[in-house]
Amino acid sequence: MNGTFTYSNPTRLHFGPASLDKLGEELCHYGPSVLLTYGKQSIKKSGLYDKIVAILQAAGKQITEDPGVMPNPTVEKLAEGAQRARDCKADLILAVGGGSVCDYAKAVSVAAWCTDDPWEKYYIRMAPVDNPIIPVGCVLTMAGTGSEMNGGSVITNHAIKRKIGRVFDDLVFPRFSILNPELTLTLPRYQMVAGCFDIMSHILEQYLSGTDDNTSDYMAEGLMRSLITASRVAARNSQDYEARSNIMWTATWALNTLISKGKTTDWMVHMMGQSVGAYTDATHGMTLAAVSLPYYRFILPLGLAKFKRFAQAVWGVNAEGKSDEEIALEGLDCMCAWMQEIGLVLSLRELGATEEMLDGIAEGTFLLRGGYKPDLTTAEVRSILQQSL
Repeated sequence: MNGTFTYSNPTRLHFGPASLDKLGEELCHYGPSVLLTYGKQSIKKSGLYDKIVAILQAAGKQITEDPGVMPNPTVEKLAEGAQRARDCKADLILAVGGGSVCDYAKAVSVAAWCTDDPWEKYYIRMAPVDNPIIPVGCVLTMAGTGSEMNGGSVITNHAIKRKIGRVFDDLVFPRFSILNPELTLTLPRYQMVAGCFDIMSHILEQYLSGTDDNTSDYMAEGLMRSLITASRVAARNSQDYEARSNIMWTATWALNTLISKGKTTDWMVHMMGQSVGAYTDATHGMTLAAVSLPYYRFILPLGLAKFKRFAQAVWGVNAEGKSDEEIALEGLDCMCAWMQEIGLVLSLRELGATEEMLDGIAEGTFLLRGGYKPDLTTAEVRSILQQSL
């Protein structure tokens, strides 16, 4: 295992059907003002909203609500939330929802007391956070992003057609997260399988980099095998608690910085998917699914040994009588079959993308240098997107 690194993750997790009971204990650590952040009406329809408000009231908290967080949070919504956090002098932001709500809460936590334009400072210049941060806690209702245990925060600016992810350091990580798999059971199937591919993509983008014998890769392979098994069960029976709990736990460990250690990582699938999202506002996991296979087929010759290992260790491809390239390509074919089996989108056109958008999407794709194709060009991204269409 090569490289030198530091690992730190301050998030405390409460997992299981009774995990919401821990919220009252967590609230004791914070002042009286709580900004309650959530999406639209789903947590009210499920009864979760009433339970959380009752816990907050029992703890003597003053509640300011910040509802209406959209699947791809916008700069306008961020400005609104930051103002509400300032107005109520929030001591804690409690995010109740999926990854977008958690992402948004972290953005509000750093934006509320920022004296500059938070979008320009933290998402364009990627400047370090030098203003007070409001602590964040999460009650998760959808598995996929890992936002409940990391510093990631993705915000969309429709005016300039940019969707940008920022990874803040561990001072911005949620202080605690409550993970009750039962809360994910009412999620529409489309969103559930999109979350499954978001998880798979997180693992792959860390795994498909580097050439050394790395402990992180062995963990990644186990996580992928668990995800594949659980997603198949959940796709057949969305109410299978064991499958949904395994998906939720895998999502957390897929992107809480653990399996990236010792890895260069390759986040180009996310860079392309986020740029697609800026143009189409499509579900995040589906944008990743649409671009993944063309991208991985493009870089496969440059990382052949790892793609071969992926085929054998994750998909069980039989290597007998086959070349390394044939084995590696069969692994991607297996992934494609799994994606079709659980109901994922395989083309950008299904998400509303058009030929006319491709130049803009390619131009809006940040080029990163950690993968097997560190000299990837915008023209090559355009070609991959064309194949994804």
